[in-house]
Amino acid sequence: VREYKGSHSGEHGDGLVRSEFHEAMFGSRMIETFKEVKNTVDPTGLMNPGKIVDPPKMDDRSLFRFKPGYQTQEIATVLDWSDWGGFAGAVEMCNNNGACRKRDAGVMCPSYRATGDEQHLTRGRANTLRLAISGQLGPDAFTSDDMAATMKLCVGCKGCKRECPTGVDMARMKIEFLNQYNKRHGLRLFDRLVAYLPRYAPAASKVSWLLNLRDTIPGAAWLSEKLLGFSAERTLPRWAATPDKGATPVDPNSCPAGKAVVLLGDTFNTYFEPENLAAARRVLTAAGYRVVTAQAPDRTRPLCCGRTFLAAGLAEEAKAEAKRTLDALKPFVDAGVPIVGLEPSCLLTLRDEFTVLLPGDDTKALAAKAMLFEEFLASEAAAGNLTLPLKDAKDGKALLHGHCHQKAFAAMGAVETTLRLVPGLNVETVDSSCCGMAGAFGYDTDNVDVSKRMGELSLLPAVREADGDTVIVADGTSCRHQIADGTPREAVHVARVLDDYLNH
Repeated sequence: VREYKGSHSGEHGDGLVRSEFHEAMFGSRMIETFKEVKNTVDPTGLMNPGKIVDPPKMDDRSLFRFKPGYQTQEIATVLDWSDWGGFAGAVEMCNNNGACRKRDAGVMCPSYRATGDEQHLTRGRANTLRLAISGQLGPDAFTSDDMAATMKLCVGCKGCKRECPTGVDMARMKIEFLNQYNKRHGLRLFDRLVAYLPRYAPAASKVSWLLNLRDTIPGAAWLSEKLLGFSAERTLPRWAATPDKGATPVDPNSCPAGKAVVLLGDTFNTYFEPENLAAARRVLTAAGYRVVTAQAPDRTRPLCCGRTFLAAGLAEEAKAEAKRTLDALKPFVDAGVPIVGLEPSCLLTLRDEFTVLLPGDDTKALAAKAMLFEEFLASEAAAGNLTLPLKDAKDGKALLHGHCHQKAFAAMGAVETTLRLVPGLNVETVDSSCCGMAGAFGYDTDNVDVSKRMGELSLLPAVREADGDTVIVADGTSCRHQIADGTPREAVHVARVLDDYLNH
């Protein structure tokens, strides 16, 4: 570099890597001047010591994150981490670039945006995990309460999966961590009630009137907080008097080619907001599609993606649900029938976690056919296959909040396109991160304050400022509930917007 009169550093400066060569580049006299300036301005060496002046050797491994003797412990993982060379390899994908320390556009990282604390940041969690699995925090650090505190505020938004330059997937790592942690410490009643919801929902829905009293009888909310952990500051989703029954099950081979879809009724829309499934069914039928339902052989309850189990770290239970769902959907996938769902966190589990719970060709085939309601309609419209009789909105307005998983899987364009199928409807998307409810996260007494802070960062103020005649659109059930709790407005699923504008 000296021979050709070049520079040995550029945009990233000198630092640990190049400071060793300053004397060769600048000469000993200039180096002494550097030292004199440094010692005058910073006599105690507080500011960035060991850079420029008195630097170490560039290959001194004691300065590296992976020091001499670095070794990670073997963890009996329940998810497939082979794409990263193992769980440790996935954790070590974090290179400390700090892209997650941001407050501008994007999703990542909602807990940091709300707290400003490095501990509650993708990088902070990854570094703590790395130190724990390499034994630098003690022998049982990986399943310690301190580790749990570090992971607690991760809402599983998957923003880092998409926005981190190295693709750190902290949401998936949290599943693995919780699986190990729960084996050692057990599960709270709150987490157990949320996790097993899909299995007891059919029975619970029969006494919906009784369960809904929690938010009407004085003191009932307080009691549910003390006994169960559901914050009294929150209303709970109302059980529907009549759950969605789905369509009559059919033989997959009888489905008309190119004109049939499986509408996957998730637990939340089936038992709490069946009107969304009814609206989606009407819209798809109006567009000329035959809407069918897939059922497990036992027919005791609807299919389940396992999302609630994953959120609690109960990966084996989630795997059982994934197997049940895969077996029921495989004949439709083999027949070329699209699998369409309404709830982003549920449907997109088929494209994400299913592939590491049940790796294999059948899972890949299902992932390729699984689509959100809006993705399916946008795709059909782009292919020229969609005819949907919609009334003119006459310059109406829609304010759209994107679910975190819609953003993580690049589905926001699809929902915007689908809303714009309505003639004369002006669509504006809120520049927001996570709504803060994040499944059951915001109902937890321990998290309610942070949950509200997340919502107040941008989403809730934007909803409050919207005109009264603007329709608020949010496809996530927990997003809609956060909006209902934090504003005087009601948000609706995109399926209901299209249904409202149908020319019946």
